[in-house]
Amino acid sequence: MKDDTITEEKLKKYFSVSEKAFVIINKKIIKGKEKDAKEIIAMAGNYISDAHHFYDKEDFVNAFAALNYAHGWIDSGVRLGIFDVDDDKLFTIR
Repeated sequence: MKDDTITEEKLKKYFSVSEKAFVIINKKIIKGKEKDAKEIIAMAGNYISDAHHFYDKEDFVNAFAALNYAHGWIDSGVRLGIFDVDDDKLFTIR
């Protein structure tokens, strides 16, 4: 069965996951990687903010897309060794 609907429930789940990951990475920056971390955190934060903007306008498609971009930035930082995390449910761990 094809499931191509972005429900409010599904969107809230993705907000929860991405925002939780965002809070964690802010506390888990590897020493010497602060400059790169700052850029990734800014981009992820901007996309999360965009997602809230779209959500408030009931534009769930663009809110979902923005959350996926945010989490992509977060995971890129994890994969590049900028953040020291070990939760393989929230992050793409090596």
